Amino acid sequence: MTELAAASDFTRVYRAHAKLAFSAAMRVLGDPATAEDVVQDVFLTLWRSPGNFDPSRGSLPGYIAMMARSRAVDRIRSRKAGAAAADRLAVRDAAPEPAAESPSETVIRRDEAGRLLTVVADLPPVQREAVLLAYGRGLTAAEIAAASGVPLGTAKSRLRLGLQRARRALATASPAAA
Repeated sequence: MTELAAASDFTRVYRAHAKLAFSAAMRVLGDPATAEDVVQDVFLTLWRSPGNFDPSRGSLPGYIAMMARSRAVDRIRSRKAGAAAADRLAVRDAAPEPAAESPSETVIRRDEAGRLLTVVADLPPVQREAVLLAYGRGLTAAEIAAASGVPLGTAKSRLRLGLQRARRALATASPAAA
């Protein structure tokens, strides 16, 4: 049987070691209220699971101090994680919402998209495939090479040439031509 076999034993252990647990928690936390919560957690764990204490591994005061310190460190980590999550939410919520697009901006964007689609459609098939895989599916040059069954250098060349042709075509095409 351990020192915590009965309720009277628990009371004796609490009276003898509560200050030790509080002191260990205070050294880590520096906050009396939180340290008291840690002491409560430690002794609640001892009450519920007295068999977790193994006298062959160390003394009861050492076990209680170690539990208090561990719980206090857990509280600090939990606080930091909560603060980091709150910071991430604040950054996300502080981001300005995109302004609504005006009707004229919508027409211009659609016109540009139509011109771009026409230019891409006019590319040679292998270059069109490389451009669409890169910008339509977000693939890297290595992934384009694997998807197309060509060497990496060939995939890079097709993508580069396709983009050059598309830029030239867009530069020479007038907005009214689309």
